[in-house]
Amino acid sequence: MVNTWRGRRVFLTGHTGFKGGWLSLWLTKLGAQVRGYALEPLAQPSMFYASEVGKLVDDIRGNVLDKAHLEESMAEFAPEVVFHLAAQPLVRESYSDPLTTYATNVMGTATMLEAVRKTPSIRAVVSITTDKCYENREWVWPYRETDALGGYDPYSSSKACAEMVCAAYRSSFFPVDALDQHHVALATARAGNVIGGGDWSRDRLIPDLIEGFRTNQPVLIRRPASIRPWQHVLEPLHGYILLAERLLEAKPEFATSFNLGPSDDDAWPVDRVATKVAELWGPGSAWTQPDDPGAHEARYLRLDSSKARAELHWQPRLRIETALEWTVAWYRAWNDGQPMQEFTLKQISAYENRAQ
Repeated sequence: MVNTWRGRRVFLTGHTGFKGGWLSLWLTKLGAQVRGYALEPLAQPSMFYASEVGKLVDDIRGNVLDKAHLEESMAEFAPEVVFHLAAQPLVRESYSDPLTTYATNVMGTATMLEAVRKTPSIRAVVSITTDKCYENREWVWPYRETDALGGYDPYSSSKACAEMVCAAYRSSFFPVDALDQHHVALATARAGNVIGGGDWSRDRLIPDLIEGFRTNQPVLIRRPASIRPWQHVLEPLHGYILLAERLLEAKPEFATSFNLGPSDDDAWPVDRVATKVAELWGPGSAWTQPDDPGAHEARYLRLDSSKARAELHWQPRLRIETALEWTVAWYRAWNDGQPMQEFTLKQISAYENRAQ
C-alpha cells in the first residue's frame, strides 16, 4: 500500500467523523496528501480532536450539500481519489430528523458525485454506505451484493437510496465499459457494525458503555438479544483502501459494490458484547435493560463478504475478542491522558503487521 499512496492526493468527505478520522490518519501514514471536507464533529469529545487529525490533513469545513463550496474545494485540490464518508450515520437520529438524514445521505451523495464529474483529475471514487442498505428479512442467511436493497427506518432507507444514486451515476456518467474515456471508477462499500476507539456517537453501544463505566453509571442496553456483525474500524478501512487501489489500476470489474463484514463467528448478540466490555473495563461496570427499547431496529443481519475475499483478497484480521480489547485499550489510554494520535497510529501499525 505504501507505494500506491505515497504522494497520492486524496479527497475525503466526513474526515471529522469516527471512521473518517481513522481513515485520515491511516492514509497520511501511508504517505498520501489528504484534504478533508466536513462539518464540525457532532460528538464531543471526538476522534478528530482527540487524535489531532487536523494536524495531518488539509482541514476544510463544509457541508456536502453546499454544491458550490464542495465543487470548489475538490477541484482546487485536484485529487486522484475520493472517499465519501460524510453522512448522518445513526438509526435513532433518523427517526427524530428524517429530512436531514435523507438530505445528507442521498442528496449529499449526489452532490459529491456532481463535484466528481467536474474534477478531471479524479480516477477512483469509493462511496461508503452500510450493511443496513439491504431489505432486511430477519433471516439466518448473510446478505450478498446482489440481494434487494431496502430499509425499514429512514437511515437504512437513505443508505439504500445512496447506493441507487451511485449505481445511476455509474451507468449514466461513469460506465465501466467506457472507463478508458471518462477515467472514473466508482464503487460502493458496505460494512457491518464498526467498533473502535474514538467513537462518541449518541445511542451506540460501545460509546454508551464506555461513558457509563467511566462515570460508574449502569448502562441501559436497548436490545440485548439483537445480533450484529461486529468488526474493528480498521477492518472495513482496509477494505476501502484495497478497493481504491484496484480502482486506480483502472480495472472495471471493481467498479461495483462490495460487502466488508466480519466472519460469522463474530456476529455476537449485544448482551455478550456488553458483558465482555464490562469485563475488560473492570470493577464498577454494569449494564441493564430498559422496559421500553424504543424505535424499531433490525434484530438480525449478517453480510456475505466472499466477493471481497475472492476479488480484493481482503479478509478480517481481528477476531471480535481482540477488537474489543483494542477498543477498550484506546479509551483507557484516552482516559489516562495519553497522546492519542500516537496511540492510534500504533494500533494501525499493529494491524498492518498482523498475519494476512
